[in-house]
Amino acid sequence: MDGQQGRQRPESGKNLIKIPSYQEVFGTTSSSSSAPTSYNPPLPATAAAAAASSSSSSSFSEAFSFLKSSEFYSPPPAPPQLSMQCRPPVAGSSTAASQSKNAILVSNRQKGNPLLKHIRNARWTFADIVPDYVIGQSSCALYISLRYHLLHPDYLYYRIRELQKNFKVRVILCHIDIEDVVKPLHEVTRTSLLHDCTLLCGWSLEECGRYLETIKVFENKPADSIREHTDNDYLSRFTHALTSIRRVNKTDVITLGSSFGSLSRIMDASMEELARCPGIGERKVKRLYDTFHEPFKRVTPRPNLVVPDTPDREKANGTPDAAEKPDASKNKKGSDVKSALMAAFAKYSEKIRNQGHDAANDAGECTSISTMEGDKTKQLD
Repeated sequence: MDGQQGRQRPESGKNLIKIPSYQEVFGTTSSSSSAPTSYNPPLPATAAAAAASSSSSSSFSEAFSFLKSSEFYSPPPAPPQLSMQCRPPVAGSSTAASQSKNAILVSNRQKGNPLLKHIRNARWTFADIVPDYVIGQSSCALYISLRYHLLHPDYLYYRIRELQKNFKVRVILCHIDIEDVVKPLHEVTRTSLLHDCTLLCGWSLEECGRYLETIKVFENKPADSIREHTDNDYLSRFTHALTSIRRVNKTDVITLGSSFGSLSRIMDASMEELARCPGIGERKVKRLYDTFHEPFKRVTPRPNLVVPDTPDREKANGTPDAAEKPDASKNKKGSDVKSALMAAFAKYSEKIRNQGHDAANDAGECTSISTMEGDKTKQLD
């Protein structure tokens, strides 16, 4: 057994890996020479390759160690230290920004407004903004109730002045919460029109909330949804043109098209020819004929107004000014005075003539009375 163990010991030494000491790697020749000799069994191929790589690394560091003391060497920069102020962008910040764009921004002064409870079909968030609501990139809204307007008449004017020209579409959302609305609503309307604002009136908080939701939902949508859709074929345009005339329906359009064949023939037709079409009565015939034969521009009779000539108009017409024609003004004044004197003399002469007639009548009466008295005296004698 002892002989077998002695034979197995050198075989077990083949699996030993020698780990070099610090002095052997970085020590001087004297230290390496004074180091005690140790048993170095033969190493396998893998251990020999690892030892060769460690020796090559140590020789590389020793070969280029002089570069640290040269003028071309600079120490590497220190690793950056992350502080609390400079943080990398978080994924949630971009999502929050995108959500704010898709939401109605509500001013902090609107906290406690019961209108916010009725905004259900659109997101909204509080923000530090000038208007009450930002409902788009270039649109905003100011909220006011008529009851509050009666208490603070100048509130709306100052709020509109704070907006300046930062928004293209400015909406005044007016909540009508009083019974007598004529005078306050007139004031709100006048203020809105003078400052180029759009006035929307709501008779309940639900209606006001629906206005804000609708404007936000249709913010980026085109106007095609509210436009009338007409096809480009001839029959659709023909039908659209004739049905725009009052009392003419699609059945009449089919009758006229089959009878005349084209729009130009219908326009040139007389009232008798139009009346021959079945289903078209007297009123429709008159409507059609008047539509195609009346002028597009209606001429309304205007009263003849005499506009006095101004100095500018006289200059434009080439007529001399009043200072340049003193003779004409003097002649005009003279004619006026002459006519006035003639009228006065005529009245005076008529008055004298009447007085003469009265005197003659009185004299004739006196003579007749005297003759009658003479006749009576003669008869008595």
